[in-house]
Amino acid sequence: MLAVAAVSQNADDPLSGLDVGEQPAPDVPDGWTTVSIRAATLNHHDLFSLRGVGLPADRLPMILGCDAAGVSADGDEVIVHAVIGDPAAGGGDETLDPRRTLLSELYPGTLAEAVAVPRRNLVPKPPALSFEEAACLPTAWLTAYRMVVHRSALPAAGGGTLLVQGAGGGVSTAAIILGKAAGHTVLVTSRDAAKRERALKIGADEAFEPGARLPVRVDAVIETVGAATWGHSLRSLRPGGRIVCSGTTTGANPPAELNRLFFLQLSVVGSTMGTRDELAELAAFIDRTGVRPLVNDVRPLADARASFAKLVRGDVFGKLVLTV
Repeated sequence: MLAVAAVSQNADDPLSGLDVGEQPAPDVPDGWTTVSIRAATLNHHDLFSLRGVGLPADRLPMILGCDAAGVSADGDEVIVHAVIGDPAAGGGDETLDPRRTLLSELYPGTLAEAVAVPRRNLVPKPPALSFEEAACLPTAWLTAYRMVVHRSALPAAGGGTLLVQGAGGGVSTAAIILGKAAGHTVLVTSRDAAKRERALKIGADEAFEPGARLPVRVDAVIETVGAATWGHSLRSLRPGGRIVCSGTTTGANPPAELNRLFFLQLSVVGSTMGTRDELAELAAFIDRTGVRPLVNDVRPLADARASFAKLVRGDVFGKLVLTV
């Protein structure tokens, strides 16, 4: 079958190990099933794999991709949940299973004509969502949904204030749209003036340069940038506010500023992906509110290299979609 795979790894030139060609059809263990892919999307996780981060070389070649929507072996339109784990091992949350893995880490991923997954990893696709839109949800959008709705401690009825650091990435773009749909005031930062303008167009209330003094102290911060924005995130919180962190793209060891942390009684919580049930919640939320994932580019699977090149350049605002 046609698939996009990592066949070698290079930290400086990740695309040198990218292969778009024939790969074996996936094995289907007991309790698993197959999905015929209709659309899949790219994530920075795919570039990490090509750079040798998180994917041991002895697992190559590995079909890349975490996100997909398609048609199950039973003929149902479904969204694929990318976390392979046991909820019981995580106290009811498969993301807390110490042995959890994502598609494309231990098992072949979604950038292919078909993927094999546990049956419980299938979520019904709302009919109102296209396959391209549905394929955006399982990684970046699910990560943002858990951060905004379940980890931020913002009021469920809306009315909170949210700062999203680094507008433009998949998680931050989703957080802007979801935060507004949930009824919160959303502020964003970006060093790119064009991305600040786009953030305003998709619903952000105000956009600022990194480090700028904000007009209000916020209730929560969505933090995926790390060292470059960490101090600003702490300074932007009201007393008792909360940082929700799911990434560190500019470095994982910022100054802790513990005096500010304890004196203002701030909270810092981590967040990784989301559960299968949260993915179902997200799909229902998208269906109910009418908001839609922001798609940057759609190409056929055979043109995957061009999409990966865009991802490497950072020339992206929204999701890169590959169709089968």
